[in-house]
Amino acid sequence: MLAAERHARILAELDKREAVRVAELATSLAVSEMTIRRDIEQLESQGLARRVHGGAARVVDFAFSEPGFDVKFGHYTDAKSAIAREAVKLVRPGSTLFVTAGTTTFAFAKLLPTVPDLTVATNSIKVAEALGHSVRTILTGGERTPSEALVGPLATASLAQLHVELCFMGVHGLHPRGGYTTPNLLEAETNRAAAEAAARLVVLADSSKYGLLSLAQIAPIERADTLISDSGLSSSARRELDDRIPHVILADTSTTGSHE
Repeated sequence: MLAAERHARILAELDKREAVRVAELATSLAVSEMTIRRDIEQLESQGLARRVHGGAARVVDFAFSEPGFDVKFGHYTDAKSAIAREAVKLVRPGSTLFVTAGTTTFAFAKLLPTVPDLTVATNSIKVAEALGHSVRTILTGGERTPSEALVGPLATASLAQLHVELCFMGVHGLHPRGGYTTPNLLEAETNRAAAEAAARLVVLADSSKYGLLSLAQIAPIERADTLISDSGLSSSARRELDDRIPHVILADTSTTGSHE
C-alpha cells in the first residue's frame, strides 16, 4: 500500500472518531508501527492530524461536556503518574501550595504526604482526600462539579484571601491559540483566582490535552511559569510550548505500560 493510501485511510478513521491508535492502524493496514508513526508525523507536518502518545488525533478537538472524575480517572494513567512524579520534585519542605481539581492533580496530591511540613489549599474534594490527615489542608467552599471541584463565588472569595508559593493546576485542554481551557465557566473563574493567588503557576497536562479546545479559557499559554507534560508530545508541539513557556518539563513514560 502506498503512503498516500495509508494517509487517506488514517484521515478517514479520524473523520469517524476523535483519535486512533498506532497499534490498531498497523494491524488494519498490515504495516509496522514505525511506518504508521512516520505517516502520522507527515500528516502532522501538513496540519492534517496531530500526534499524541500512542496514536493520532484530530487537529482540533472541541470538548464542551464535563465528564465526571471517575470517567477521566482511568485514562492516560501512566502519563499522569509520570507527570505527578516530576511535579513533586518542585515542592520543598515547608511550602504553601494550591492544588486545583483534576485527575492529574489527584495523582500529584497522593505524593505530597512524602514532603514534610506542607500547607495545601485546594478546591478539590478528591485532592483533599488524597492528602489525608498528614498534610495541613485548607478546603475552599463552593458548588460541587462533576469533576469533584468546588467552584463559584464561595470558592473565589476564599481564594482572594490566600497567598501561596505554587499553584499546581490541572486543565481540560491545552491549545496554542485557545490557551488552558475547561468546559465549566465557573471552574475557569475559580482556576484564574487560584493562579492569581500564587507566586508561580505550574500546569499539569498530559499530551492528550494538547490541541484540545474547551468552552472557557482559564488563561493563555504564556501565563504558566512551568508546564509539565509527557514525552508523547510531538516535536512541533514541544517547539511551540518551549517558545512560549519559561519552563517545560516532559515526563518520560517510555518505561511504563501503555495508556488506556
